[in-house]
Amino acid sequence: MVAVAGCKKQDEKKAEQAASPQGQGPTKKESVVAVPESVKGKWKAVKIAVTDKTVNKESVYTVTIGSEFTIPDSNLAIKVETFLPHFTMDGTTLTSQSNEPKNPAAQIRIMEGGKEVFKGWLFSLYPTTHAFNHPKYGFTLVDFVPAS
Repeated sequence: MVAVAGCKKQDEKKAEQAASPQGQGPTKKESVVAVPESVKGKWKAVKIAVTDKTVNKESVYTVTIGSEFTIPDSNLAIKVETFLPHFTMDGTTLTSQSNEPKNPAAQIRIMEGGKEVFKGWLFSLYPTTHAFNHPKYGFTLVDFVPAS
């Protein structure tokens, strides 16, 4: 049994990869995000469109990968964890087949009033796939910014 608490992301990945899925019972296997060397450091930020459904107004915000951004006039904050330009899933491993933006996806966390209300992915080609259904706001990955 491997316990992961308070570790760095890389240590979590190693621990999850080392954990054997056998004998764990009916618990859901955690997905592991593996960013290939060909992708690391090549992308600086993503652009996320936030739609206020009550007034049907869309604003696009550029959020640096690894940072958190508070949406103006709201109690919501978006953190962009990872960007994979050619998202693919191999079992429980989420990775990028290449550095070409063929299926761009951003792993995000949305906090509301300091509490995490969503952790998942935004896909630019499939905006409704696994979309976060918030009563007031909609979120879409609209663009990505390469590192200079």
